[in-house]
This record gives sequence, C-alpha cells and structure tokens, in this order.
Amino acid sequence: MTKKILVMRYRFIGDTLLTIPFLRNLRDAYPDAQIDMLVAPVSGEIIEKCPYVDNFIYFDTTKKHRYENKENSQKKDFWSYVKLLKEQNYDKAYVLKRSFSSAFLAFAAGIKERIGFDTEMRGFLLTKRVPYEENKHEIECFLDVLRADGIKPKDNYLENWVENKELDTVKDIFNKLGMNIETSFKRVIVHATSGNRKKEWPMDRWAKIVQWLSDEKGVQVIFNGTKADSQTYEKIMSLIENNGENLKIRPINLCGMFSLRETLALTKLCSLIVGCDSGNLHIAASVETPVIGIYGPMNTVKWGAWENNSVIIKTDLPCQPCALKVRCKRNYRCITDITVERVRDEIDAKLKELCIA
Repeated sequence: MTKKILVMRYRFIGDTLLTIPFLRNLRDAYPDAQIDMLVAPVSGEIIEKCPYVDNFIYFDTTKKHRYENKENSQKKDFWSYVKLLKEQNYDKAYVLKRSFSSAFLAFAAGIKERIGFDTEMRGFLLTKRVPYEENKHEIECFLDVLRADGIKPKDNYLENWVENKELDTVKDIFNKLGMNIETSFKRVIVHATSGNRKKEWPMDRWAKIVQWLSDEKGVQVIFNGTKADSQTYEKIMSLIENNGENLKIRPINLCGMFSLRETLALTKLCSLIVGCDSGNLHIAASVETPVIGIYGPMNTVKWGAWENNSVIIKTDLPCQPCALKVRCKRNYRCITDITVERVRDEIDAKLKELCIA
C-alpha cells in the first residue's frame, strides 16, 4: 500500500498554481497517505496553505529565473536533494515538471514508482510514461498523469486559500492610502509585466488604458508586482504625464510592498485584473477575480486563465502559437497587433457585466 508520495513541480508561479486540481484529486484517492511536494522557494509560497499537501520541500539550486530569486535563501546543489529525497523513502513520485533533470532526480533518489510526462527523452527514467499534449490545458495534462496511474479525477476546478491576516494586511495599506475598502469597489489591477518580456504589450498602449480607466471610467487602478516591476509602471506614468495628462484618480503603485501570499489577498479584494500573459492571471483565477488577459506567442488553449469569467484577447496569425521556440520573423505582431480599442472594449464590457462601469 502506498504510504509516502512525492509530487514534483518546482519553478514558475502559474505552473505551480495549476497543480491544485491534481493535488485535490490525489488526496481524494489517497486520503491516508503522506503527500509531500517539491516546489521552488518563491512560487511554492502561492500554494503553501493547500490542505492537500502534508509537507513542502523547497528546491533551490539556481538564480536563473528572475521571479524565483528569494533573498537570503541558501542554495544547495542537486545531489544534496538526491540525498534528502532518498532519506525520505518515498513509495511513489509524480513528476509533473517536464525536464530531464526532474525525472533524473526521482530516479537517483531511488523512488520505486515514477510517473510523469514522456518528454525531453527522459522516458527511460520513468516507470510509467504519460503522453504530453501541447493542445490541452495544463490542468488537464496534470490530471492525465493521475488517469495514467488508474485514478479517475472527480473535478478540475481551481481554488486557493487566503487567510484573514493576509486580507487584513492589504486592507490596512488601503486605509493608510485613504481608500475605504468597504465602499470602494472599482479597484482594477493593471499588470503589464511578465516573466518573459516578449509576452508584454507595449507600454504606450498600457498608458492609454490607464488614462481611460482613471479619467473616463472612474476606476482606481492598482499596479502590483516585484520591486523591479515598479520601473515599468513608472515609465507608463511618465508616458501619461509627458502627454500633459493629469489623471482624476491617480493609480496606486504597490510593487514590492506585498509578499506573494499578500498579493493573493490583494487580488481577491479587487474587482478585475487586466494583464499580459503571466502567473498573476492564474493567481486571479484561483481566487475567482475576473480576468482579462492579453496573450501573444503562447498557446491560450494550454495557458489561458482557468476561470469561467476570463476573457482572452489574442490575434490569429498563422505562426501562432510559437511558444517562443522559434525566432520571430514578424516582430511579435501577435502581441503588437492587439489594439487599444479592442482591449478597452473588452474592459468596458466586463465592467458593465460586473455592474461597476
């Protein structure tokens, strides 16, 4: 009987969030097992309140990704994790990360059953190989791993858990900024940054959207992200000011002020998020905040926000989706061809639907 299970999906906020339906169905299948999860130090924080996981193990070997760089964290080498996992004596590992190294980690740790995607020529390291479908949402691909192991998923909805102390932290900041959280409901997050700059919509167009939201729609625009992201929003505001515009409702820049968990609370307290393809859209979907996403080179069938209220804005070029795997010969028209008017119309329709237009 399986007693100890390891789930491996480290790095990237969005990918980590999308494991939640998998984890819920896994717990349903193994109610008495010890289920541990190998996650990255930053992205793993977004699901650390998940009740379906007993222990989180933080995998931290590199500073490669700019959103996975946690201050004062002590890096370890790969073989130290092999030793750590071997000592845990796991009966089974679900290798949801698709890299060769993740499958090798489970193999080197001596985990008897290793179930994962048959990608990157790593199939020989797995005891059960699962076909990976490029044109299927990542949530359903993760659930395919359970199906391949004889477990029939009961549902596929996304969820998350926000604590009252996290909500209170955000409310306190709002109160200090003079924004009454109880009476002001027109709060819209504009998220103009992404982990890959090639997914970002041009800043001059964001400037026009921010100006329109603030002046014509009477919306409190909120910028949120890391300290480094703040530079993008400062540039957006400079574009507005250089045009001689004085906004009726000045946007609030909260970049670098909140932890990832508090960002989850902030998003839950907002009416809508409008943003480019990033983990923040998945954060919003996980707390049922309506999403308007601007997508370019990535496959929206696979990476679109998993929410009934989500709106996908994209072009339809013959080269889409390239997933940034080839050199672009069209100067990223997939994202630059999306007009301000189109985005504005979608936001306007959503605000009216939410009765806050």
